[in-house]
Amino acid sequence: MASATIPHWQLRGTLVQACNCNWGCPCDFNAPPSKGFCEGTWTWHIEQGHFGDVKMDGLSFAAACKWPGQVHEGNGEVQPVLDDRASPEQLQAIGTLLGGQAGGPWAILAGTFSKVHAPKVIPWAVRLDGAQTTITAGDVLTMKLQPMRNPVTGKVHEATVSLPTGFTSKEMHKAASAEFAVRGPVAYDHSGQDAAWGSFEYQGPDPS
Repeated sequence: MASATIPHWQLRGTLVQACNCNWGCPCDFNAPPSKGFCEGTWTWHIEQGHFGDVKMDGLSFAAACKWPGQVHEGNGEVQPVLDDRASPEQLQAIGTLLGGQAGGPWAILAGTFSKVHAPKVIPWAVRLDGAQTTITAGDVLTMKLQPMRNPVTGKVHEATVSLPTGFTSKEMHKAASAEFAVRGPVAYDHSGQDAAWGSFEYQGPDPS
């Protein structure tokens, strides 16, 4: 889609993510991933938004991703996971966003993928509750958060990362995944590793 045909759009809501890194993912600091490769999923939960005249309120979608090295080195794969409550117009809008044509964080990520799998359009069940958040999308995605805990005392350990130049969120509250699994063409299970949640607010198209 040519940039001239992209309407004004704006989205705000909650971002929840999990990956294979140790708690406190080093990618937040432009450092290499904990294990040298990246397997992680971003989920976006729209509180309010529009893409042109298409309302986007209340929808969820995800990008389940994997890269053989650091994200910016490319050669990644992505499995889009979409909300079956979305209308055809809403699905088209989300597809345009995830494809990177409309700007936002997806314009940065899209260039790192060498393989994009067909979207899964499935039912979502979402309970946003901080470090107790639970998300399931059909039989494709399970993401359940839990607090990080001090290994000596067992007490909850809280941490928030401020990211003034972050492109997905400007502030992320850190947690661990009680359960984190993706099933399908992109598949992994990294339960017990890094997770986080925060707010997002994006708009576009980006100025040329």
